[in-house]
Amino acid sequence: MSQTEQKIRTCRHCKADFSIQPGEFSLYEKTGAELPEICADCRLKQHFAFWLFGRFRKGKSDLSGENLITVLPEENRYPIYKLKEWHGDAWDAMQYGQEYNSSRSFFEQLKELQEKVPHPHQNGSKNTGCDWCDDVWNCKNCYLSRSMEQCEDLYYSYRNIKVRNSFDMSVCFDCEKSYACGECHNSFHLFYSWHSRDCIDSHFLYDCRNCQNCFMCFNLRGKNYCIENEQYTEEEYVEKLKSYELGSYRNVRNFLEKFWEIVREKAVHRSSFNFKTYDSDGDYLENTKNCHNCNTLSDSEDSWNCARGMRHKSNIDANGCWYAELLGNCANSVNAYAQKYSNWSSSRYSEYLDLCIECEYCFGCVGLKKKKYCILNKQYEKKEYEKLREKIVADMRKRGEYGQFLPYSMSPGPFNLSTSFLYFPETKKEDILALGGYWEDPNSEKIEGMPTDELPDNIKDVPDSIVTQPLVCPETGWRFNIAQNELSFYRENNIPLPRLHFDLRIRKALKYLTVLHPSPYKCFYCQKDIIAYYPSEWGYKNIACEECYKQNIN
Repeated sequence: MSQTEQKIRTCRHCKADFSIQPGEFSLYEKTGAELPEICADCRLKQHFAFWLFGRFRKGKSDLSGENLITVLPEENRYPIYKLKEWHGDAWDAMQYGQEYNSSRSFFEQLKELQEKVPHPHQNGSKNTGCDWCDDVWNCKNCYLSRSMEQCEDLYYSYRNIKVRNSFDMSVCFDCEKSYACGECHNSFHLFYSWHSRDCIDSHFLYDCRNCQNCFMCFNLRGKNYCIENEQYTEEEYVEKLKSYELGSYRNVRNFLEKFWEIVREKAVHRSSFNFKTYDSDGDYLENTKNCHNCNTLSDSEDSWNCARGMRHKSNIDANGCWYAELLGNCANSVNAYAQKYSNWSSSRYSEYLDLCIECEYCFGCVGLKKKKYCILNKQYEKKEYEKLREKIVADMRKRGEYGQFLPYSMSPGPFNLSTSFLYFPETKKEDILALGGYWEDPNSEKIEGMPTDELPDNIKDVPDSIVTQPLVCPETGWRFNIAQNELSFYRENNIPLPRLHFDLRIRKALKYLTVLHPSPYKCFYCQKDIIAYYPSEWGYKNIACEECYKQNIN
């Protein structure tokens, strides 16, 4: 069949038609990956189902019995070891090796192996005091946070780099002593703000740069003492800020409603948040060249259909991957080369791996470290390996398995507690179950604790005893507590106590940072047709093309 005849396909999962572009064909050929049978959205959805955003819970190591904290579900499919134990020498994943059975599905055999091999209780390394965290790297004293690097004293946050002494931060970089911000950079003492950089001592900013002591402002550059984009003297500004009583939850809620109304009605929005890109399309791209249908990608080139990554080169369908080259249909892999259909692995010239580190020429293995010529965790000589691999691939082709990513049945937990659900929140339980995945229904048991609508309105009226009082989120019914460090931070910065569970707060913030597809608009200034990454239901009025945005805002 020619390339032209293969360009339009029907997705096996969602049944929608999708196209394969010439640039994609060349990368599938270059990486050796099979042409996909599901659309790019369904590929991303399946990949991120293997990256849990689960609820933190206490448990015990299946090796030592020591206490641990994990986001893996209580009814887990495989043994859980503490991270240090998993990397230690007290066990060997090769002991679980098994013979290939040509009469059975390869995926069934790989799943059986996966369920025998221990998995670490969290992802990350080189951390201190970060037990209640996951996917955390080179961090210190962080709590109930995920996906961060080089952070310190960071609470209730997600996807941050070099953020310190802050709470409720989402996708922020180089910030300190800040609260409830989304996609903010290089800022200090910034509160309730979005898409702002180089700002200090400010509240409710949207798309501001190099601003200090500003309140409820948008699209400002290099300003001081502004309120709703109007200039005040320092004395006037200080007096007005005092009158706002920001320690009141009721007042802050009203200001937030007004803030988002201003964002919708008055702020000018750039069509995408791309920076230093060449011949690339997508959103949140930085220093990219020839990258297409990509999202949240930096320092990368010649890649297609990639989200959440850095330093990609010639990858296709590689999501959640960093420092990788020639990947085809992989998820959550770092420092990998010429790897296909694999998850959480850093290996080379290998396929169908799960949690394998520095392996070469391995096929269908789980939890191996620095191994070569292994199949289903069993060692082979080079010629034996090549012959058996060829047979397995032929068998998989007959069953329609080869070229597919790991099935949903091998994912680590419920889909609705995964990273995928952050990007695809409309996914239905029955659709995931039909694909062999998992789902967790809400707990119907009554949770004991104080309803948060009974909390004092103002932080100055909150007693010290609140740190011993369990609270119940009104929207999820989940229980949460106020930590002592948290209470001190709120008092120091005049912030009212939150009313919602911290996971729900993160999910609500990520609504504005996980848009995958653009919508058609006309430029607010020049009226030419453009596409922008804002769903129409957000109601943004003023959206500008890149050229007009630079001329009028920058």
